Amino acid sequence: MNGRDVDGTGAGATGVGANAVGATGVGANAVGATGVGENGAVVNRVDADGVDADEACCGRKAVAVDGEGKAKNLMRLRRIEGQVRGIQKMVEEERYCADVLTQISSVHEALRAVARELMRNHLKHCATAAIRADGEQADAMYDELVDLMYKHTR
Repeated sequence: MNGRDVDGTGAGATGVGANAVGATGVGANAVGATGVGENGAVVNRVDADGVDADEACCGRKAVAVDGEGKAKNLMRLRRIEGQVRGIQKMVEEERYCADVLTQISSVHEALRAVARELMRNHLKHCATAAIRADGEQADAMYDELVDLMYKHTR
């Protein structure tokens, strides 16, 4: 499954192997469908004009997201959120500066772990799809990847 199928062979199907306009489910192949692809990846579909409805109204969306990676990232982000609240409390309580800085460093490393997982997903799904498409889409992706690498190596 490539994550950008336009099939439209039915109407309103739901479930495993759903093939329909507006289909939802595992193996959904349809105009406007969202499904679960290989390895539990969430896959977005496009409309009959080749436009992703979510992308058109809400910004860019990932081509696919590994379910396990998403769950890990959400868990990490919740933990980070708690760490940041703890840092806020430390500042309010006027805790020793070096201790606060140590906690800030810990949050920074945790955010880097989330960024690594997101980069892995981006390379595995979004970048791979764009590069396989060739032409302008591939060139734009190469530029984006170079920019991302530059930004995240500082």
